[in-house]
Amino acid sequence: MTRLEIRPGFSLNVEVRGAGTPLVLLHGFTGSAAGWGRFGERLAERHALVALDIVGHGLSDKPETVADYRMERAAADIVAVVRHLGYERATWLGYSMGGRTALQVAVAHPEAVECLVLIGGAPGISSASERAARVASDQQLADRIERDGIEAFVEYWENIPLFTSQHRMPAERQAAVRAGRLACDPTGLANSLRGMGAGAQRPLHGDLAGIRAPVLAIAGELDTKYAGIGREISESVPGALTAVIADAGHAPQVERPDDTAAMVLEFLAQNPLAVAE
Repeated sequence: MTRLEIRPGFSLNVEVRGAGTPLVLLHGFTGSAAGWGRFGERLAERHALVALDIVGHGLSDKPETVADYRMERAAADIVAVVRHLGYERATWLGYSMGGRTALQVAVAHPEAVECLVLIGGAPGISSASERAARVASDQQLADRIERDGIEAFVEYWENIPLFTSQHRMPAERQAAVRAGRLACDPTGLANSLRGMGAGAQRPLHGDLAGIRAPVLAIAGELDTKYAGIGREISESVPGALTAVIADAGHAPQVERPDDTAAMVLEFLAQNPLAVAE
C-alpha cells in the first residue's frame, strides 16, 4: 500500500507488484486495488501491475466535494500517479467504471497509453435524455447509500440483474467480492456516483475514432448489453478487437479469471511494445 499525494490534501492509494512492462488496473464501482484476485495474479506473472484505488474507493481519499470525483479530474489524477511511479506510458485495463475511466485517459492523455483493455467498459451515454435519467437515478442511489448505510446498499447491489451470474461462483469467491463491497465508504461511493457516474460523464463516442492505441474490448457472453457495446467500440476505434468470455456475466475477470487473463495476455503478446523488456 502506497498513498501518494497528488495535490495538497488529496492522496490516492496505489499497489505495485510483478515485473515487466507496466499494466495499470482500474477497478469498477465498489471495487479496489486489492480486489483483482486470481485474475491479477495471472497478469502479474508477466507484467508490473499498477493497481489504483480510484477516488472514493479503497484506501484513497473520499472528499466531500463532488468536483474531486469528476471524470476529467479523476483521470488526470490517476495519470499523475502512474507518472510519479516512473511510467510515462503503460497499458491501461479498466473494468466497468474503470473502463470508462481508462477510455477517458486514452482520449485526454493519449501519450500515456500504450494499449487499452476494456472489460465491460463503455464510452458513456450518448442520449441527452438518457444521461439525465441516469443522473437522477444515480442521485437517488447516492442518497440511499448515505441514508441507509453500506450493508443495506450491498444487499441491494449484489442482487441487481447485472450481477446475477455471480451467484453461481464458488462460495469463497462470492464472499471475497461481498467483503470488498462491505469495506466501502458511504461518502466515497455516493460522491463517486454523483461525479463519475455514466450519466455525469461526458460521452466519448465522438472521440473513439481518434484513439490510436491498440484496443481490446472484453465482455461476458451472458452480458449481452456490454457485448454489444464492445462491438460498437470495435467498429469505432481503428483496428480495435472484441472478445467474449464464455459463460460469464458483467465481471468475467471475477467469474472466469483464468480465461479472461489468458485473453488479455494473448492480446498484449500480439502488441510488441506492450511486452518489450
